[in-house]
Amino acid sequence: MMSTDLRSAMGEFKVHRVRFFDYMPSGIRALAFNQDTERMAVARMDGSVEVFHCSDRFFQEKIIPGREQFGIEGLSWVGERLFSAGLNGGITEYDLTNQKVKYTIDAYGGPIWTIAGNQQGTHLAVGCEDGTVKLFEVNEDNIQFERNLDRQKSRIVSLSWHPSGSKIAAGMMDMIQVFNVETGHSMHRMLADRGVGTSRSKECVVWSVVYLSDGTIITGDSVGMVKLWDDQTGTLIKSHNVTKCDVLALSVSQNEDSLVAGTSEGIVVQFQFVSMVLGKDDKEWVRTRTFRNHTHDIRAVAEITTAVVSGGMDAQLVVRPLLDKIEERSAASALRKIHFPHRRLVACARKSGLMLFQYPGHLELWRLGESEGKGIPGSSLFVKRNPEKLLHLKVKGEDHIRCSAVSPCGEWIVYSTASTLRLYRLHCDNNNISITKISKLPKVLSSANQLCFSSDSSHLFSASAQSSVHLVSISQSGCKFVGTLKPKSGSHQAIHLLAASEDGKWVASANSDHEVHIYNLQTRKAHCTVPIYSSAVTAMGIHPATNCLFMMHADQQMFEYSIEQKQYTDWSRTVQRKGLHRLWVERDTPCLNVMFNPQNPSHVILHDMYMLCIIDQSLPLPDDKTQFYNQLTLKSLTEEQRKSHSHAFKVCKTFKDILCVELMPDQSLVVVERPLEDIATQLPAPIKQKKFAT
Repeated sequence: MMSTDLRSAMGEFKVHRVRFFDYMPSGIRALAFNQDTERMAVARMDGSVEVFHCSDRFFQEKIIPGREQFGIEGLSWVGERLFSAGLNGGITEYDLTNQKVKYTIDAYGGPIWTIAGNQQGTHLAVGCEDGTVKLFEVNEDNIQFERNLDRQKSRIVSLSWHPSGSKIAAGMMDMIQVFNVETGHSMHRMLADRGVGTSRSKECVVWSVVYLSDGTIITGDSVGMVKLWDDQTGTLIKSHNVTKCDVLALSVSQNEDSLVAGTSEGIVVQFQFVSMVLGKDDKEWVRTRTFRNHTHDIRAVAEITTAVVSGGMDAQLVVRPLLDKIEERSAASALRKIHFPHRRLVACARKSGLMLFQYPGHLELWRLGESEGKGIPGSSLFVKRNPEKLLHLKVKGEDHIRCSAVSPCGEWIVYSTASTLRLYRLHCDNNNISITKISKLPKVLSSANQLCFSSDSSHLFSASAQSSVHLVSISQSGCKFVGTLKPKSGSHQAIHLLAASEDGKWVASANSDHEVHIYNLQTRKAHCTVPIYSSAVTAMGIHPATNCLFMMHADQQMFEYSIEQKQYTDWSRTVQRKGLHRLWVERDTPCLNVMFNPQNPSHVILHDMYMLCIIDQSLPLPDDKTQFYNQLTLKSLTEEQRKSHSHAFKVCKTFKDILCVELMPDQSLVVVERPLEDIATQLPAPIKQKKFAT
């Protein structure tokens, strides 16, 4: 940990730079795009599933935590329902409303390597280790095994339905089989070439297959080839040598005029179906572009309406816009890399200087260090007491942690998985730390989507099913149920954000229907609902002096809502009337925290992954002609000149790869960074590629 003196037009802060949270994102294993809802489902190596809203700046709307030993090999949408399958041999359907597993059934074919739903939304097919393609009928509440297609001698690695739903292409070792769905029999068997030289002794694995409506079957294999086959004759039409390594994933656009292939050397190759001679109808697949945005194997690709989305072992989700499909330049036409979750993994006990770090399978509690005196701006201060790890709390059971919190006083720790919620009391006695599990919890605290303590640490708020919030009082004598706060809207969506007011009078919740509900804690009733805005809320906080709710949205818009007057504030209306600066709106990572400075009530403090920002509501808003990043300019001006050049947004880019920022009562800032280069050094080595002249 370093302490830094940060002094600028933003104000003066001592900063605790925290780099001892060893957060490690899990690699991406599968992608599934839902064209109708514009949602992208992402499965990770640790068994977690995330849902991103593609038309809302790729905001991570839903997170379903993984489980130990629960690997996912494939994902498939059937209508608005999401299914996965994996090497444990089960097919899982997800309850997306409550963000948890709905059920898992055994397919009885050994490990499942691939899953695919037909376009009609009636059936799922899975490819198994025992050489069977199994068909399941999709019913209203579940899926039911229907039958096996003709059994093969080797495992089924990849599957694709013909758009008509009458045929299935299956990739396996050294061959591709085409099945008639009605009869279950194989119509064609196409042999995959093993390549030349030493690789001839190794099996050719058909990693990915795509079935087009004109009967063309496209395959990607372990020999590095993308091949086109004719399903009528069962013959090879054309081969494209893409890489010396494996082609691991394929995806075709909705209108079947573009194909992307992901390789094990981190390259995405695009093919387009174009006329070779101008004015002639004869079209063929031609390699057109190469994208190099990954360092490791690309395990999944998906071509969506205006972009190519890819993910793999380097754990980043890359959204690469296809500029020929975008009409005007905007935030949507910029390359986007998603590294961190759009949720907070760090909680801060502000009154006691403790930090709680959430890992998938455990929690860590740390005490911040202390530094001496003051320094010149930007300097590092001498650390007189190092940060100290106080606690390592391992989760009981197989489920990963969904959410966690530490009370402001530092005396209580709570976490929830999909199935259990546990509350602990912390005892600090002359550097001896011990914890006591609170055994008798109210029955309503079976599990939570979000957790939050009141500012005086006397109450715990637990976001439950159907957008309700349970309120429990906590004291040395135990934990007591007080009541349940329910929205008037009757929404069933899970809550992803909670914010409690400093005076203990109000609590606000935000759910994935974009609803923000405010509750009066004295009457324990719904007070009001903020007008619904088209973009998701990514962060919110209640101002300690004015009791106004400040909200940040995925599209980078901001709103301030007076709880007492049940309307937007004058400042908020001015922002909407004048608009925000182009450079602010085009930022590509969401704000994840809203803080307030009691010593400066007009200051609102925000952060995203790349910057820390103080908004001074007493200063004018910048327009597009104004210099937005003006800190250096202001430094060079006299006090008198500064007044005419100052605007409301003070942006600091000193820190990078930020996971969390908190303002402490002593006016110091805690900035938790996780440098991407540190993550990169912990990844397995990528495939070595021969560089020119080496």
